[in-house]
Amino acid sequence: MKILNQIKRLDSFPNTHIAYKIMLTVPVTVTSTEFFFVRKLKLVKSSLRSTMSQDRLNELAILSFEKELLKQ
Repeated sequence: MKILNQIKRLDSFPNTHIAYKIMLTVPVTVTSTEFFFVRKLKLVKSSLRSTMSQDRLNELAILSFEKELLKQ
């Protein structure tokens, strides 16, 4: 908090304080969910990219995500 207060006092970076406050309040689950999404999408796309349409690829990605949710 001391660092945030020091940044807030600096006139040369007025928006930095706001950006840091937002960044520190974003839940960690958002980051882990994005990582999970990217990892699964790469897995599905790597082996099937050249042989399937985009619609079919999207459907397989959704099935893969839902399978992981059911395991939890």
